[in-house]
Amino acid sequence: MLEVCPGRASKKGPMTSSGGEALLATPASCEQAGSDRMFLGSIALHKTLPCLAEPGKIIVVGRPSSSLAHVLLYLAALPTVIAFNPSTGALTIRRRPGLIALDSGQVGITQVADVEEGMRLLEALTEAINATWEHRLELVPATTGRRAPRPLDLWELFPRTNCRQCGEATCMAFAFGLIQGARSLNACAPLLNDPESGEPLSALSGMLLATVFRVR
Repeated sequence: MLEVCPGRASKKGPMTSSGGEALLATPASCEQAGSDRMFLGSIALHKTLPCLAEPGKIIVVGRPSSSLAHVLLYLAALPTVIAFNPSTGALTIRRRPGLIALDSGQVGITQVADVEEGMRLLEALTEAINATWEHRLELVPATTGRRAPRPLDLWELFPRTNCRQCGEATCMAFAFGLIQGARSLNACAPLLNDPESGEPLSALSGMLLATVFRVR
């Protein structure tokens, strides 16, 4: 859960979409954004992608109505940020379930049931961004990055069989390919076919969202 205004007790619980999905946990004071202070008008659905972390679900990709560049430093101050690169503005935040990836011109939300849910989540994310912007003076903007994953970080979550089914000679070579954007997780058959791979797949998807996931 994401605390937008640190140090204040939440009275209303997590911010939700119109369908009731919890997206970002914001204290009551952050849920009372005035329309005159609205930062972002909307986030429009751009496209959907299959979600490898949870087969049968999708990644929704949205385009904000205006640049998120000025608000990203404040969003990056939230406690559940996984990775942030201030030079590129790439930000990845954990939600429950799944992840949210943002840069100045797009957002991606993983582990979404369908397009209808995705639309509700994009609406809720718009509200959360506006609440963060309204209360930005209560936040300390992030000015330093959080480390992106290394190939070794990915390799540790692989089956490490060096089976070569992905087309690489070793699992470490496959990890380098993922970091560089030359390979896709769905090429690792042992990982995808393991019924207990849900948690490693989710973790790997999060790492890749922070590095090579760019859905333009």
